[in-house]
Amino acid sequence: MFKKKKKQTAARKRTRRFGKDLDFASVEAYNLLRTNISFSLLDKEGGKVIGVTSPCPQEGKSTTSLNLSYALAEAGHKVILIDADMRRPSIAKAIDVPMVPGLSNILIEENEAAIHHDTLHENMSVLLSGNIPPNPSELVGSDKMKHLIEKLQTEYDYVILDLPPIISVSDPIAVSKHLDGIIVVVRHGHTRRRDIQEAIRQLRLVNARILGFVYNGLYRTKPHYHSQSYQK
Repeated sequence: MFKKKKKQTAARKRTRRFGKDLDFASVEAYNLLRTNISFSLLDKEGGKVIGVTSPCPQEGKSTTSLNLSYALAEAGHKVILIDADMRRPSIAKAIDVPMVPGLSNILIEENEAAIHHDTLHENMSVLLSGNIPPNPSELVGSDKMKHLIEKLQTEYDYVILDLPPIISVSDPIAVSKHLDGIIVVVRHGHTRRRDIQEAIRQLRLVNARILGFVYNGLYRTKPHYHSQSYQK
């Protein structure tokens, strides 16, 4: 029993790593993801808007959002990460920054002081979720959200949105019309094939552009030249 708890604790610690604290293999994996996204949106002018979601909870979307944003910032791009999961926000806890004010406050009160600059990287800003509203899907799909994203596109090279799981709630579908593309995060040994199929079905119904999938949670005990270890 003691060994099992110790192993679980180690796993939880491993999930908290991001940015400069990642191991070499993980850094290279996120750099590869950054490169693939850059080529996928090569013809897009202005700031690129990318949503990150997953079929179900606990599959690694928030840490993927954080590390992708950091990797883009490291490459010299000006990036803003938005915690658009206003139901179960997690970015504030991960980076130890107050959640309020945030996205909901900007959309409701137009409080632009909610954006945090230079928190993790000099090229990276963060907009946290703010107060949890009663109608998140309506807010992220609203004209105010559209205008906010359009404004941020003029100020940043990349706008990254950490979205709720797509099967759980309708928020990713509601905001998809404002995005240039969506990344879907799946987790090794956790995500079921039928959940992936359902996520794809829902995104295709609204003609959302799926940029690709991140296969998360595969840890190797021995180094591999092509190893890709994604963290949650």
